[in-house]
Amino acid sequence: MFVASNTDKGKVREENQDRVETRFLGDNMSVAIVCDGMGGAASGAVASQLAVDTVAHRIVDYFRPDMKPNSIRNLLLTSVHAANTVVYEKSREDIDKNGMGTTCVAALVVNKCIYVVNVGDSRAYILTDSGIRQITTDHTYVEMLRQSGQITDEEAKNHHMKNVITKAVGVEPDVEVDYFELEEWGNFSIVLCSDGLSNYCSEDFIYETVFGKNLDEAIKTLINYANESGGRDNITAAIIAN
Repeated sequence: MFVASNTDKGKVREENQDRVETRFLGDNMSVAIVCDGMGGAASGAVASQLAVDTVAHRIVDYFRPDMKPNSIRNLLLTSVHAANTVVYEKSREDIDKNGMGTTCVAALVVNKCIYVVNVGDSRAYILTDSGIRQITTDHTYVEMLRQSGQITDEEAKNHHMKNVITKAVGVEPDVEVDYFELEEWGNFSIVLCSDGLSNYCSEDFIYETVFGKNLDEAIKTLINYANESGGRDNITAAIIAN
């Protein structure tokens, strides 16, 4: 199993409020987490750092190689809920941080089994011999419009409210977390990214850059492309490949 990650401030933002964490948990077992913070001043960075630390520490502390799928599901969900509590309580302590929050997408891979959780619009993709597919669903106002048929796929790509998210870690006392479970017997790569990457890199470009390629070089290419295409946001990616 191979793992790689990187993050970049981009060309416009003064600070990088994205955070990324990857850990090996054993033979053919690893986890990756991407968080994209939001909030004034440094609050977004505080939220994303708290979230990525909380999720990573809980998974590392409580994961066991012989865990059943339902136990892994519970571990991932409770880890994100714990992060929500930590970020929310921190925002209540300091009026300057009130309302801060973060997206969170995490993937735990155990041999051929892939477990994914997400809140917000940071994405998880799966890449196989047959192509690329987005695992997660964006929690955004525009995605709600698209799914209800009020706008087309093409209109969604450039909608002026594209960055309005409907769900985030730490904004409310509790949060609903999406969960996905997959099993792949062939070669696969899992790509996690913030919207600073997915807004610039098409699925086809991600697939051609990542699948079957050196992961460190692939991430460098993706980040460089996002920067060359505007780089108006922080850019973050993590990849797990078997």
